[in-house]
Amino acid sequence: MPGRQPPSKTLNWSTRNMTATAVSTTPLLTALGMVRDPELDEPITSLGFVAACTLSPGGDAEVRLRLPTYFCAPNFAYLMVADAYDAVTAVPGVRTARVLLEDHFAADAINGGVAAQAGFAQSFDGEAIGELHDLRRDFLRKAVLAGTDQVCRALRAAGADPEFLCAITLGEVPPSAALERLRQRRAELGLPVGDNALLLVDPATGDPVSAQAVPLHLRRARVTAISMQANGGICRGMLRQRYDIPGEEDSQ
Repeated sequence: MPGRQPPSKTLNWSTRNMTATAVSTTPLLTALGMVRDPELDEPITSLGFVAACTLSPGGDAEVRLRLPTYFCAPNFAYLMVADAYDAVTAVPGVRTARVLLEDHFAADAINGGVAAQAGFAQSFDGEAIGELHDLRRDFLRKAVLAGTDQVCRALRAAGADPEFLCAITLGEVPPSAALERLRQRRAELGLPVGDNALLLVDPATGDPVSAQAVPLHLRRARVTAISMQANGGICRGMLRQRYDIPGEEDSQ
């Protein structure tokens, strides 16, 4: 793990202080709440990656992002900065937007590339071999698997067997936040999300999962979900350590 970086005043702002500006930043923070860490499938706001957020009376927005380490993967970082830029510029009333990644070894290349809308390959000319569409889809497939695990856990606890699980449709699953999230991730991949769509499908092909393949499919889903949850916990801990952010245990 790299050495801790000295926190700046900007990076010590709390969420409460971020919203205490002359112009409410609530719409910006709401938009940023839709931006996810691609690997963890969690909002950058809940992860603590939004260090500061301001909006001037004239509609000039500035967002500063931070990550758990100085050496976080630049492709992951680029996706988050680019998605944050797109989210902020789409907010009604925003005239200009600056989204800046701080305390990262590739910050200059990422910030310049996003501001110029140059794309990842051009931003890392001579180092990157292409854009990040395939990487984004790979992470979405993992998010679908993890979401499938969340939805199926309750069904299995109620006694659902492989024959039942391979035949049940999304419309037959009891409504829940986990089911809605799974629908959203499937929609982003272009997978069927209607009530008649099967719950268990291969996230790469959309093909149904046979009864014989259900146990293996659910094991993959469970391992994926646990891995994402563990990585999320590690990232939160590293971010708290890097920027001296109090954790829940510090407030007790």
